[in-house]
Amino acid sequence: MANKKNIVAEINPEIRDALVEMGAVDAYKCYQCGKCASVCPWFQVGTYEFLVFRFPLETVLGLIASSEDKDELAREVDKIYRCVGCEACVDQCPLGVEMPHILRSARRILVDFGSYPENLKSVVQKIHNVGNPLGEPRENRGDWAKELLIGDYSENMEMLYFACCLPSYDNRIRNVARSTAGLLKRAGVSFGILGQKESCCGEAIRRVGAEKVFEETARSNIDGFKEANVKMALVSSPHCLVTFQKEYPDFGGEFKAVHATEFLWDCIERGKIVPKKSLKKKVVYHDPCTLGRQSGIYDPPRNILKSIPGLELLEVEDFSRNLSLCCGAGSGALWIDWPKGERMADIRVKQLVDTGAEVIAVACPYCLQMFEETVKAMNLDIEVKDISELLYESVNENQDG
Repeated sequence: MANKKNIVAEINPEIRDALVEMGAVDAYKCYQCGKCASVCPWFQVGTYEFLVFRFPLETVLGLIASSEDKDELAREVDKIYRCVGCEACVDQCPLGVEMPHILRSARRILVDFGSYPENLKSVVQKIHNVGNPLGEPRENRGDWAKELLIGDYSENMEMLYFACCLPSYDNRIRNVARSTAGLLKRAGVSFGILGQKESCCGEAIRRVGAEKVFEETARSNIDGFKEANVKMALVSSPHCLVTFQKEYPDFGGEFKAVHATEFLWDCIERGKIVPKKSLKKKVVYHDPCTLGRQSGIYDPPRNILKSIPGLELLEVEDFSRNLSLCCGAGSGALWIDWPKGERMADIRVKQLVDTGAEVIAVACPYCLQMFEETVKAMNLDIEVKDISELLYESVNENQDG
């Protein structure tokens, strides 16, 4: 009995109060039912015990990241950064406890003390220095648009196209931006880009806990949008969508944000885009967490796929729509290399492949990158494509494939 840990004696009210002040107030709503742990993607991975419901209790007691032992603190940091912000727990919680907000509060404390993963420190620094997590030159942000003769946004245009960092810089994912832009042109939409005048939306670094850099980045984007008199921004990334719609208004962002799948489906309905070329393939759609659970957008992506001649749309039984399993890239995890056997993308890709599909369709640059890397690593014979790429292929009858 002498070695039994005295929890009461270790309660730290200072840490508790700091966490609550930083946004962890929902910790008091949790009554420890444990439902969150059963829907957490780590439960499906099965090789790492991640008991989500413990975080609210540890918050109330002030026990999160409170250890003074170096090795113990390292384990706590690893645990805190395991959350990918998919919000499956929020979706299924009887009281709607915002678990990611609780963990983000803990991360903010860790960031303030510099006690967070080195690769995430690098990402935060790159966004602070050059406006993107890849560390690419700011002046190259709009290079993808040059060959398409897409100019700078002006206030007489219908919308700003905000492509996101990965479609702006990554050689493979640039095709998402090109396809989307091609479809907008086909629909007769007037649009432009801000190029080097814009930065990363900052969603990932806010979830990492780098609040100061997020606010700096958000205010810079908002000032740029106001200067250009942007009224509507079309985005390819649902991460940008959530940030623009739910977080930028707190900093004066007054523009409207729309995801590409919403807008493109509206164009199809109005006859401005007409899929003609038959794509005779079995396609399974993966619901991104930020587009589905966090934005409630489930049907437009599916409707686009159904509108493509010859395409057979498949679903993952028991794990689609709000029950979709996360790709594992959210909340900064895109830049964390989990050990083999601890990768959510492996589990999700297997679910998608088991449908018998020939193509995995996505609507998020993060999902596209995660799944393509996983498919290559697992040596699987299946394509991964963004919905914009599939639609553009069907609309552009002169394109091979």
